Amino acid sequence: MSEGASLRAETPADRAAIRELLLAAFRRSGEADLVDALRNEGDLVFGGVAAVSGRIVGYVALSRMRAPFPALGLGPVAVAETHRLQGVASALVDWSLAQARKDPWRAVFVLGNEAFYGRFGFRAALAAGFGSPYSGPHFMALALNGAHPAADGPIDYAPAFDRLCD
Repeated sequence: MSEGASLRAETPADRAAIRELLLAAFRRSGEADLVDALRNEGDLVFGGVAAVSGRIVGYVALSRMRAPFPALGLGPVAVAETHRLQGVASALVDWSLAQARKDPWRAVFVLGNEAFYGRFGFRAALAAGFGSPYSGPHFMALALNGAHPAADGPIDYAPAFDRLCD
């Protein structure tokens, strides 16, 4: 990870910098608006930042999922362009999963590239039986604190995700 970087939970004072980072990283407002909506609607369970010299250079979100068991959705994950390819995203994902394991969450789902998320244990096969608008080869799951609690059933991200592509 970037030299001198620290990982911590987001605070209300970080919100403007997080929004700025998300706008720059995704080059659109969708993900920044998503995180704001997750916070406002009470579905953001955990937001973490990577900071260097007090400047936020990375962000990760874990939000409540609609599922038949306690589950989280990972994302968005964003890193400032100047700090990419330095392990910041990997450190944020590792750290956020460690935070999730402290509570009774049973699984985390992510929509992304298995080449990246697979290194953390996410597998498309673990999510394959679940009915979701995001089902497919890029929809993956990771069991937390033991075995995966179910192999099938309906599952979806928090309602704010429904508006991401509006």
